[in-house]
Amino acid sequence: MALSEIGLVGLAVMGQNLSLNIAEKGFPISVFNRSYEKTEAAVTRAQKEGLADRFRGYKDVKEFVESLEKPRRVILLVQAGAPVDATVDNLCKYMEPGDIIIDGGNEWYENTERRQAKVEALGLRYMGMGVSGGEEGARRGPSMMPGGTPEAYKYIEPIVTKVAAQVDDGPCVMYIGDGGAGNYVKMVHNGIEYGDMQLISEAYDVLHVLVGLSNDEIAAVFAEWNQGALQSFLIEISAIIAAKKDTEGEGFLVDKIVDKTGAKGTGKWTVQQAAELSVAAPTITASLDGRYMSALKEQRVAASKVFGELGLQAPAAVSGVDKKQLVADVCEALYCSKICSYAQGMNIIKAKSEEKGWGVDLGGLARIWKGGCIIRAGFLDRIKQAYQRDPSLPSLLVDPTFAKDLAERDAAWRRVVALAVTHGVPAPGMMSSLSYFDTYRRERLPANMVQVCCAVNCCRLCVYTCAIALLYAC
Repeated sequence: MALSEIGLVGLAVMGQNLSLNIAEKGFPISVFNRSYEKTEAAVTRAQKEGLADRFRGYKDVKEFVESLEKPRRVILLVQAGAPVDATVDNLCKYMEPGDIIIDGGNEWYENTERRQAKVEALGLRYMGMGVSGGEEGARRGPSMMPGGTPEAYKYIEPIVTKVAAQVDDGPCVMYIGDGGAGNYVKMVHNGIEYGDMQLISEAYDVLHVLVGLSNDEIAAVFAEWNQGALQSFLIEISAIIAAKKDTEGEGFLVDKIVDKTGAKGTGKWTVQQAAELSVAAPTITASLDGRYMSALKEQRVAASKVFGELGLQAPAAVSGVDKKQLVADVCEALYCSKICSYAQGMNIIKAKSEEKGWGVDLGGLARIWKGGCIIRAGFLDRIKQAYQRDPSLPSLLVDPTFAKDLAERDAAWRRVVALAVTHGVPAPGMMSSLSYFDTYRRERLPANMVQVCCAVNCCRLCVYTCAIALLYAC
């Protein structure tokens, strides 16, 4: 029997879909899962999709490894943490020097570097590969961010360049850098995604509450925005979701969804990394805080009653506003805030890349995020061009094109934030983005007063210390 070109371990939805994508692109693949039922389900689906001749499932891990061409290449799509360690240990029993393990999960980058060092001691090679696009992207073509052992990439490149999403300037994949670079970049990608979602939700809230637009009207607005500078997958699906009727009852589905949002590790890790690197990321931080605040549903309900009784009522539609103008302003505010969010994300990656010596190509990142992934958008082509013009660009905010965009939309951005503040509609993403922009463009900040306060505090501490020392001396 002919050997498979690649193997995949972990056949939950993402793993199953990616394995079928690989087979569909012409690469014979062997698959394995700890519970054989999922392996059987994947094989059955491959048969139904006409891929049986390039898709083989295995019950025994030794037989699975032996079914692969050398150097063996195995993609892992299992739960991050201990399950990855257990899977790597199991594979290492049967893999040989030169073979390659590729972790495609949302893993903490230091775990990837630890595993890389461990398997390299056995003569194996290890990669951490971010995969973005959800289950649909995995099946039709995701954005892929492989990092790790540099010489290993050439053995997976022919496969991932065909499996990844394809856009006008090539496949949405590139080698990111050594060590945990691939996982790290995917982590920050998710942080940027948090920012995007928060900003869209704030635009929705202002349009719905203060402008008084119906769900159908908001859907039409989002659909129109998707034809312009805000064209993106998230705006597209927001338009669809806003217009979706409840098929099992009256009204719109979006109004039936509980306003509580969870937070996975990657968003928190991004914010923690920003702090570790001394990189300001207020928009991304606000998006994480927004999720934490949303989780306090019961407290928020109680607080609304407390303050309602004290005369602070919930925000409502503002009378006398020019709805058409305000809708246009919200569009501009969302676009400006989005620039700030991406600037922060790129600066986190840039700082970490410099610290670790990864040499991450920021323009290349923007290019491979143009297709397949959740944050795919036409806007990313302009980011790619910005870094092509100046690879050492300190911030997207000062790229000539983006700087011009921000200056032209400045007044609209401020009108939206001012209206939200005045009428009690929380818009932390837009507000923090505007403050970030204003802070960055200030030649002089009041940090001198911070320095004074620090100095005074230090002096007081010195006085107290001396007094105590004298007291004991006496």
